Amino acid sequence: MASRGNWCVGVACALPALLVAVLTGCGQPPGSTDGRERGAAPASARPSGHGAVFLGVGECSSFGTTSFTEVPCSGERAAARVTARHDGRPADGPPCPPDTDFVLHIGAQPAAPGTEGGAIPQGYACMRNLQPPHPGDPGGGGGPRTVVGDCVYGSGRGQVRETACDGTGGRKPEYRVTRAVRSRDQCPASTALYVRLGGDEPVGCARRL
Repeated sequence: MASRGNWCVGVACALPALLVAVLTGCGQPPGSTDGRERGAAPASARPSGHGAVFLGVGECSSFGTTSFTEVPCSGERAAARVTARHDGRPADGPPCPPDTDFVLHIGAQPAAPGTEGGAIPQGYACMRNLQPPHPGDPGGGGGPRTVVGDCVYGSGRGQVRETACDGTGGRKPEYRVTRAVRSRDQCPASTALYVRLGGDEPVGCARRL
């Protein structure tokens, strides 16, 4: 499917291996190699009062099968740290850092009666695991963004999905993104596939493995 001149298209390009926990939707459990798959168990992010801002930058969350809770980073339940925090929806706000392992979507909540915490606006937190694995690293097979060093495979109908470059993601990698450029004509002659990356250099030049 991959010949020079092809774009990957669709959600698979824009959100490679996204791991999401949503207050009002569905989430992918940590460790999944492809967060674009649907049908995962519902998960939620719950306030716990450990910070002035729920899941502010530098704060930590636990992992759970049905919920993600803010916990002290020094505690044994801490599993991931917030590296960036924004209000609104990811589609409307700044992108997460390239090394983000997964994104927590936080639904708006009113102030809880009898607590010191205020209302929580809709937002999202960019999360980095405290311990390996780090699917957001180049070649790691996950994270909310495709970056230079990531590998992809053809998933049909002109789309590609991200997978671990070392072959541990369940699907054999077919292409590796070797460069990010502003336009296709800046890609090297060895480019076999163009991948949409977004940002200031939105074109990913991928070579066949």
